[in-house]
Amino acid sequence: MLDQTQAPQLPVEPHEGLAPVAVTGDERAHLVSDSLRQTILRVALPAVASSLLMTLFSSVDAFWVGSRIGAVGLAAVSTSLFWIWMIVSLAEMVGVGLTAAASRRYGERKGSEAAKLAGDALIFSFVLGTAVAIAGTAALHWLFGVMNTPPEVTLLGSTYLRTYLIGAPLIYAFFAIDSAFRASGDTRTPFVLLLASVALTLVLDPVLIVGVGPFPRMGIEGAAIATISTRGAAAVMGLVIAIRRRLVAVGRVRLESILLVCRVGLPTAGTGVMFSAIYVILTRTTTRFGTPALAALGIGHRVESWLFMIGVGFGAATAAIVGQNLGAGRADRAARAGWMATAYCTALGVVAFSLELLIPRQFASLFTTDTAVIDEAVRYLRIAAISQLAVCSEVVLEGALGGAGETVPPMITSTTLTAVRIPLATWAANRWGSIGIWWVISLTAMARGLAMAGLWRLGRWKRRSL
Repeated sequence: MLDQTQAPQLPVEPHEGLAPVAVTGDERAHLVSDSLRQTILRVALPAVASSLLMTLFSSVDAFWVGSRIGAVGLAAVSTSLFWIWMIVSLAEMVGVGLTAAASRRYGERKGSEAAKLAGDALIFSFVLGTAVAIAGTAALHWLFGVMNTPPEVTLLGSTYLRTYLIGAPLIYAFFAIDSAFRASGDTRTPFVLLLASVALTLVLDPVLIVGVGPFPRMGIEGAAIATISTRGAAAVMGLVIAIRRRLVAVGRVRLESILLVCRVGLPTAGTGVMFSAIYVILTRTTTRFGTPALAALGIGHRVESWLFMIGVGFGAATAAIVGQNLGAGRADRAARAGWMATAYCTALGVVAFSLELLIPRQFASLFTTDTAVIDEAVRYLRIAAISQLAVCSEVVLEGALGGAGETVPPMITSTTLTAVRIPLATWAANRWGSIGIWWVISLTAMARGLAMAGLWRLGRWKRRSL
């Protein structure tokens, strides 16, 4: 049994408006002793639901932008998204590093140390988010200039990204708070927080974009405001709950905590930053085929994001299970957890593969009525369908490797396979047009999934110490 100084607080009271879902010290112990199948599903399903909520908002946001602002608006959000990926990747450095380190401490029955790690990571993430916001705002003109986007896309994209950056400090803080819950084995509280956030955002999004009642029509700027305001509110609520449960202990920041979180999380952040940078360069090739191709790329990402975010949810849950089982000396159980979570997710990948082949036009029509954009998006989705069979292997096992603290080999592997898209896409575009680009994206995604499976099977991660 954990002593009371190491266990988080009991579940929140009903009057606080949240379900009593805190994970006590006893429930954390279940991650290393209960049926593995039950453990994965109990921890993964709320994490998957959280990820799907984010995807739901993203898709609805694209619907309103596409239907009210048009193809130029979709292209603007799509190109902004490549830079937002980079921004989020730096936040994930804190998330991945904290999840791995804190879950290991929970597995070692050192709950109070895990809470101190979370507090240090929270302060660091807020400061980092502030620095990113200042730097990003100063570099806005260059960010879109390097992609060579059309002037009308650049104008709207700059407005969207500038507004998003204002909320970066709180968005970064939310990543740290979310990871503090997940490291303890609690994936349900983040789900409740995100549910409230997304529900409010789904209301605010059309209200601010279109202008309803006393609210002015803000267009694409309103879409960004809806995102940052509600996500910031979720961060504040999450912090209050986490402190009450003693999952976060804020005090004097210890440099060794920050270095540990960064050492584990930096390779994963590097993967995301490189991924975003590669897509920025890839956008220059896609721009040759006009706004419809840029908008179609954005639609394709929206549709693919449903399965991808399911994988993220399984990966986040598996990271906590792997970390705690390694801390408890159960490497064999951690290995089975990675394969089992991948199998569950891949079953859904087969469904996604079938749907993208059979009804791509219906998917594309959800976001726009522009015939040229729909036709291009249909081509993208049918080609990308094959990659849905491997995306879960990539995302789930990369999360599992992160939970073990093994982040450098995935970074090198993923970055290398993504980087080859640049020369391959240029070559393929010259020969087959935009279809060539879509094939390069799909096949390299398949390769990343197979590579992550190879790294997990190799088993070097079992010997990582934190």
